[in-house]
Amino acid sequence: MQIKSREPLEGGRERVTVVPESVDDLWHLQYVLEPGDRVAGDTTRRIQRDDEQMRDTGGEREHMWVAIAVDDIEFHKFANRLRVGGEIVACSREDQLGFHHTLNVEARDELSIDKRFKPDQNERLEEAAEATENPDVAIATVEEGEAHVHTVAQYGTEERASITGPTGKGEYARDRSELFAELSTILSRLEVDAIILAGPGFTKQDALKHLEREHPDVAELVTMVDTAGVGDRGVHEVLKRGAVADVQEETRIESEAAYIDELTKRIAEGAKAAYGPEAVAQAAEYGAIERLLVLDEKLRKERGPEGDWAINVDDVVRTAEQKGGDVTVFSSEFPPGEQLSNLGGIAALLRYRLE
Repeated sequence: MQIKSREPLEGGRERVTVVPESVDDLWHLQYVLEPGDRVAGDTTRRIQRDDEQMRDTGGEREHMWVAIAVDDIEFHKFANRLRVGGEIVACSREDQLGFHHTLNVEARDELSIDKRFKPDQNERLEEAAEATENPDVAIATVEEGEAHVHTVAQYGTEERASITGPTGKGEYARDRSELFAELSTILSRLEVDAIILAGPGFTKQDALKHLEREHPDVAELVTMVDTAGVGDRGVHEVLKRGAVADVQEETRIESEAAYIDELTKRIAEGAKAAYGPEAVAQAAEYGAIERLLVLDEKLRKERGPEGDWAINVDDVVRTAEQKGGDVTVFSSEFPPGEQLSNLGGIAALLRYRLE
């Protein structure tokens, strides 16, 4: 996500202009936007013309700029778009004011958002921006005699290293360790969350064994993928198979799974944990929350007219953060989120046990 500008407005509102750069960014935006926000961008709209062409065309689409008062938000993952609907409150064509319109937001579309941003919504925007700027996945491709290391951003890849080394079997086998040692050193210096180790044959398995001996912490980040080539060709194969997206998803799932496992363990032991809106709200007031866990779907629902909690979820989030707690928003698409949903959609790991 590219955050192009921030502009303070009256009444504590702010105008943030963003450019989503991936489907992930569109997914983030669905939890930033909510009814009542004002969203603006370029679009096309079918205009009925009072002439003979109207009967033939049913109206023509024109490019225009619109600002809408948001009524509904729908994320269409398989269509790679976010649909934001509402009444047109400003437009480059005044005769369109008051009509309903849907902005179909796709990657690379600039969007202006006017609203009073909540802390977790700002954090979500910053998280998406950091994910774009800081690659968190590396692809290492290796075969006999050569290895290549690329880093992966949400868009594109960058080659970080190209290594050549001895080839051969038998009496030359020991020399392969030079190639593996250099590759291991490079991988150990990268700040990434996951490494995809790819290539043809069994060379990548030998490289992994070297990593496990010399850099076991790095080896834990590795997922292996078979490819026919190395270098740019091998990276293309990895990307084409969706391996990077799978690894990124697994990394998030693992993080959320660790928190939910710790939560269920503490609940079973009657230890430092709380779940359900009322219990968590009480823990927040006491300043007992070490980490607040809240489901994205519940967070959005409880901020709207359809919410059914007796507490104000934003007050809980704000209080937890003000008193030194961290907040993790779980994805409802992953199994840990389903577990959190079964516990009421909100829970907390506590600093101390509440009686």
